[in-house]
Amino acid sequence: MQWTACEAANYAKALGGPAEQVTNPAFVQRWLTQSLTNLLSYLARSAADPSWLLASTPLLGVLTEPAALAAQLQALVASLQADPSSAARLPLNTPVTPLCATWSLQCAGDPFLFPNAKGPDGAAFYTDEASVTPVVFYDRDCARLSGRVWLPTGAGNRRLPAVVFTNGSVQAPETAYWWLAQALVRAGYAVMTYDPRGQGRSDLQTPGFQQGSNFNPKVFWEGQVDAIDFFRSSPQRPYPHQQRCEGTYPTETTAFNPIWQQLDPDRLGIAGHSLGAIGVSVVQGYGAPGADPWPGLIDSVNPVKAAIAYDSLLAPDGSGLSTLANLPIPPGLAVALTQLAALGGLPAFAPQVPAMSFNADYAFAPVPYLLPPPADAHRSTIKLWQQAGVPTYGITLQGTTHFDFSLLPSFPASSWCADTSSGACRGGWGRPAITAYSLAWFDRWLKLPGEPGHADADQRLLDDASPDAVAKLSFRYQSARDFPDRSGARQRCDDIRAGCN
Repeated sequence: MQWTACEAANYAKALGGPAEQVTNPAFVQRWLTQSLTNLLSYLARSAADPSWLLASTPLLGVLTEPAALAAQLQALVASLQADPSSAARLPLNTPVTPLCATWSLQCAGDPFLFPNAKGPDGAAFYTDEASVTPVVFYDRDCARLSGRVWLPTGAGNRRLPAVVFTNGSVQAPETAYWWLAQALVRAGYAVMTYDPRGQGRSDLQTPGFQQGSNFNPKVFWEGQVDAIDFFRSSPQRPYPHQQRCEGTYPTETTAFNPIWQQLDPDRLGIAGHSLGAIGVSVVQGYGAPGADPWPGLIDSVNPVKAAIAYDSLLAPDGSGLSTLANLPIPPGLAVALTQLAALGGLPAFAPQVPAMSFNADYAFAPVPYLLPPPADAHRSTIKLWQQAGVPTYGITLQGTTHFDFSLLPSFPASSWCADTSSGACRGGWGRPAITAYSLAWFDRWLKLPGEPGHADADQRLLDDASPDAVAKLSFRYQSARDFPDRSGARQRCDDIRAGCN
């Protein structure tokens, strides 16, 4: 009876996000407004440069009529208001359709994070706190990738630590992760977000008809290397694929990173969600003993110094791959990755840089647990990092799902927009804790003395009494850590919720 009661309360958290969204008129109105704005910008881009539309066919399922889009969103809201549990029945994309090209409906992400939104995360952020520059660059196969580089205002001539973020699959566009980009910018980081091939506003396929997204998981690590190359390019070292692919399309592309002067080349972090997290696992491990060499074209060795995987790190084993069956991704995607590995398509990688792994309590499609799962099920990757002597931290938060990291409206997730009174999403359950741990981890490995976040990074990682720490950790899965603090003392705990000595 006690397990059943705990499970019922825990599962209710997994549906808290969509329930609060559709019952908040301010959220619904902002969501509709932003969806229409994004649709119009998509149509304007297609009209100005038809090669985007032609190169992305078939665009099945993409709404191109504002009235139709508004009607679909209103129908979705009504459905969730009548039955919040319907959020668990996910509308999945096809392998070859970029459903999020419009950045509308669920693909808008947090609708308060756009420059046309009023409030602290909208116009005020883009005016007072950040300089955000759109970029378009080619991947290694000459597909165009759409992205943004983010720079804190007032950085002056200082060289900043930097983070490159890679989306998850199931058509989560970069807009779904701007919550993290904004948090990193406010913490003093330069950031790059982008849509991998087949996602959002990037090309669905290459000029040679090679696919992206779920149909071709390699784009989540190959494209991540390409994005790192672009981010680290400069006038002296132009982006290599720009030189090779230039002229493939009439689109104006970016020859090198426009904020290159602000980057500290020795302080690069990477982060990713879902298949992007698998990409992070591979990319951080290039160049490790027994792994494939660094495949980038700008740097001769792997430049990555720290990593965060959002649901979650993929751990190599003796054969180069861990068991994929239990990964928090759609079953079909796990099958595709297994087949890819069997064909020798997954690179050899190994634990190499300090890595934090977030795991969802309910993974991809949340259903209540009937029996307690193995408590250490989420620690297998952490153990491999420990065996390699590489710092690591693994976290599972109560009631979270795979979509607590992508913040797609109406998708099952814990509360992430509890209060909109300030004109922004504030409060909630999963997102504040995810943000706090993420900033502390990057601050621990990427900040220098005197920079904000350096002095107290260890304290934040070890403050188990924080409201976003033990009180929110999963009661069914163990969270663990093993890393040296700045004094050199080893901070190991195999079950943080149970208490650490």
